[in-house]
Amino acid sequence: MHKPALPQEGNDTFQDQIRIVLVETSHSGNIGAVARAMKNMGLGNLWLVNPTSFPDETSYARSSGASDVLDNAQVVSSLDEAITDCVLVMGTSARGRKVPWPVIAPPDAARKASEHAPAGPVALVFGRENHGLSNEELQRCHFHIHIPSNPDYSSLNLAMAVQVVCYELRMNYLRGLEGGEGSPYLKAMTAPGDAGWDVPPAPVNDVEGFFSHLEQVLVDIDFHRRENPRQLMTRLRRLFQRARLDQMEINILRGILTAVQKSSTGKAPAGNASEADEAATGQE
Repeated sequence: MHKPALPQEGNDTFQDQIRIVLVETSHSGNIGAVARAMKNMGLGNLWLVNPTSFPDETSYARSSGASDVLDNAQVVSSLDEAITDCVLVMGTSARGRKVPWPVIAPPDAARKASEHAPAGPVALVFGRENHGLSNEELQRCHFHIHIPSNPDYSSLNLAMAVQVVCYELRMNYLRGLEGGEGSPYLKAMTAPGDAGWDVPPAPVNDVEGFFSHLEQVLVDIDFHRRENPRQLMTRLRRLFQRARLDQMEINILRGILTAVQKSSTGKAPAGNASEADEAATGQE
């Protein structure tokens, strides 16, 4: 028995209008892999033109929980049936043509799909595993989508090609969320103060306290001499400032410095260093 369908993440898709069309797929496992790729990116409208074998256990096994995409797939006998009601058709192609056809990259295809989807279904057509779409089939398309892969090894398997295009559709959709501000999923979280960071940034006063503590420890262990400082503290300051420390990180570093002082002198330093040590161990 195939795996039950996993729930969709939410109602944040435009999958009903974006139609992934596979033409004469030879291996049913590839259909399952395509279903997985689609569901990863929030899409679920799959059309199959004259597949060799579908549905079967291989396709469901390869879908890895995207069985609902397979359950709802439309099977038709010709490409014309799959695209007859579409307002825009784009087909993937890696070959040059004697008669040039409009060619776009996946990000541009995603934008065009998003622009046209409100007016009606948009079909993204993928060809056979061994030789893609025929010239006649490509002439049914308004645009050809070219994935700029390595020219020395340009062949993508079917699910890979679908994943690339569906990823661009997803990214284009997320960028358009929240009144043009974009999805929070696209916003980087790299330092304290960014949304999602677990500890607030360390205030300047605490950072300066750490630098004073650090310099004292380096003096205590004879690594640094205030009368001949060279550029040691300047470079260490630059290093730690570049890291943009948060409050917990300051506490941990102060705790380490306190431990070094205890080990080197045999006694704990007085004042803020001991307090920082307690803060570091108490908030882990």
